Amino acid sequence: MIRHMALLAIASLLPIAAQAQAGSDDTTPQEGREFTTMASAQPMAPVEGKFEVVEVFSYACIHCANFQPFVNNWKKDLPEDVNFIYMPMSQGGSWEAFGRAFYAAESMGLLDKTHDALFKAIHIEKRPFSSISEIAAFYGDYGVEPKVFESTMQSFAVNAKINRARQLAPRWMIQGTPSLVVAGKYRVMATPETGLPGMLKTAEYLIDREREAAKQAVAQQ
Repeated sequence: MIRHMALLAIASLLPIAAQAQAGSDDTTPQEGREFTTMASAQPMAPVEGKFEVVEVFSYACIHCANFQPFVNNWKKDLPEDVNFIYMPMSQGGSWEAFGRAFYAAESMGLLDKTHDALFKAIHIEKRPFSSISEIAAFYGDYGVEPKVFESTMQSFAVNAKINRARQLAPRWMIQGTPSLVVAGKYRVMATPETGLPGMLKTAEYLIDREREAAKQAVAQQ
């Protein structure tokens, strides 16, 4: 079972993080501190001319729920050359069940209505989700027949996406959620100093770095 990273008792650390940043000039993300570079790039769904950012998350993760409002605000102003993707951690148990729910909702055009709502149902309303049928019943609140949703969770298309997520998580050496993977080669980590919002600042830094590298590569052709 994947353990939530110890850094993710973040809420209580945010005021300290703000003070630490205010008293330091060293705000540039550092290799080995805010991010790690992987040996080889393995993007999830490469698109020509776009820089990929993947959030590895789980609906079962309270820290992912706390991160979601920051992600929502961040996505509003993303440049056109950034491709943001959610990837549910799907390494068995409830993690896989919620991953299947994510991909089923995606395929049925329900994510805009249900993504934040499921976090709320689990972590604020404390609604029980101990079985596939209970998960499907949640989506029934959004006009989908629960049995149809449950069947979609086991469909060929969802199976393929779950298998892809299972393959990528260990390749990216994901140790907890939420994690960000930029351009398939940078794994972004939160720290007590930067907190969850700092992950997005680090992602921006790495996107800028990749963008500059791409410009230089074109100039050298």
